[in-house]
Amino acid sequence: MDPTRARLVALAAERGVSLSALSGLLGRNAAYLQQFVRKGSPRKLEENDRRTLAEFFGVDEAELGAPPRDTVLTVGGLGGAGAPIRTADWADIPRLPLGASAGPGTIAQDAAPTDRLRFSGRWLRQQGLEPAMLSVIEVEGDSMEPTLRDGDEILVDRSPRPLRSGLHVIRLDDVLLVKRLEPGSAGMLHVISDNPAYPRMERARAEVAIIGRVVWKGGRV
Repeated sequence: MDPTRARLVALAAERGVSLSALSGLLGRNAAYLQQFVRKGSPRKLEENDRRTLAEFFGVDEAELGAPPRDTVLTVGGLGGAGAPIRTADWADIPRLPLGASAGPGTIAQDAAPTDRLRFSGRWLRQQGLEPAMLSVIEVEGDSMEPTLRDGDEILVDRSPRPLRSGLHVIRLDDVLLVKRLEPGSAGMLHVISDNPAYPRMERARAEVAIIGRVVWKGGRV
């Protein structure tokens, strides 16, 4: 058995899923992957099938027969720290040890990434996101509940874009915060906590350094 077929069998065994079930995931007849593995037909997986399986198993498409397309991106992360690494059609986004406070506030400090969080390159492109402009940081505090909870992780897009209402990571009075921003009148910004126990603020636009827009969140159940 060639390495691609052997790897597929091993991945299915590790996940505890049958080849027939995986064939159904691809929208194929139940014997499709059995024939691929045992009889060598088709000779190789179609690109869409390979991508779907790689995303299901959380592995590089190269493990399932795709030609390697590794590229290292060298643009820095939030505050110049870290560099996303794109492997095949995955992007490893730096996870930075910075707490974006959703409470009273913490002092913002630039730091090197502790590790990385992997995202589908196809999903990022669908969202119009460039890996080199993304960073993952942790939320601290409860002022953005129920939208964001203490310990949630957020994906921050630092691409320069026109300001529109939504969740943003900002620096305000030398403190790193995650808040909901809404444009106000005469150069003012509404800085809003989703938790009604916290008062909303109105600050001059020049006082608020917008680090980036929150485009994804994840956290423990």
